[in-house]
Amino acid sequence: MAQSPARVFASLVPAAGDGYGGVKGLEESGDVKAGCSRCVGRGRQVEVTGSAELCVPPDRAAVTVSVSNSKETAQDAANSVQRRLDYILHTGRQHGVPEEDITVMKHLHREDELYCMQAEVSMVFSDLVKMQTVRSVLVEKLDRSVCVGDPRFSHSSESLGVLRRRVCAAAVENARLKAHEVCNVLGQALGRPISVREEESREWRSGQREGVARTLTLQEKVGQMSITASSHVFVTFELRPKDRTRKRL
Repeated sequence: MAQSPARVFASLVPAAGDGYGGVKGLEESGDVKAGCSRCVGRGRQVEVTGSAELCVPPDRAAVTVSVSNSKETAQDAANSVQRRLDYILHTGRQHGVPEEDITVMKHLHREDELYCMQAEVSMVFSDLVKMQTVRSVLVEKLDRSVCVGDPRFSHSSESLGVLRRRVCAAAVENARLKAHEVCNVLGQALGRPISVREEESREWRSGQREGVARTLTLQEKVGQMSITASSHVFVTFELRPKDRTRKRL
């Protein structure tokens, strides 16, 4: 997780009649600002901006397997393709691919005096290890009679939803930790959160690195398709005086 420094504004105006003198303004240093110009009538508060970044790899992979054959009759062409098609589907089901994630398309056409039957099977995997196992089995057993395509990686909507929630929560936690440190400097205690606002959220894909001409490994392909999300939040906490009674005890 990458974190950027939080910007902090701490207000130390005592409530009328509370008998607490507060702490004099903290001099501006780095990314921390303190003072009273913005906080009249709002009580003691600390305002923090915090950021976070998280990266998640793809959790889905689609593989397309193509089968074709040409025969003198349409039935012979269809039968030849169907035998291999049955083996492909059986292999996918054996490795837990549900029916709703399997798509089959067939096309019959003429090429001169021959009938050509073409079929494509697309299988979507949520387990990348099983995906690679199925690809290896089909390449080994069917050899050149089929074309096993490279996996196409993607993210499910559930995976992206979890990523967005996690990165926002991480940014809020970063802001809370920064606010806690500022409170220690001011001799205050961090109170309850008053407001939380996500000011910016971004997502981007890694993409291929420049100058890479060699064939990438499966792990490198997964890394390229990973998605990074960032969140920038603004949080306001209460400032409370520390309990001096406990210190005396």
